[in-house]
Amino acid sequence: MEILAYFLRNPSAVDSLEGVARWRVLEEAIHRTVTETEGALNWLVEEGYLIEVEESHSRQVFRLNPEKAAQAEALLLAP
Repeated sequence: MEILAYFLRNPSAVDSLEGVARWRVLEEAIHRTVTETEGALNWLVEEGYLIEVEESHSRQVFRLNPEKAAQAEALLLAP
């Protein structure tokens, strides 16, 4: 499915078996990881655990919200 998803996003891509194995599958895994991380960061910001800060060059960075630090620790310790 990852290979198919790659080719759907890049319909003009052409590669060999080795190329797909080396680069495409890795790229797809990175894409999936970035997407999942974005979702997690969005949730953490929405819940107030993290604060989104915009840097001067328009890149967004995240930091712990000190007002929610105790709640964040409790969340990590919850079963």
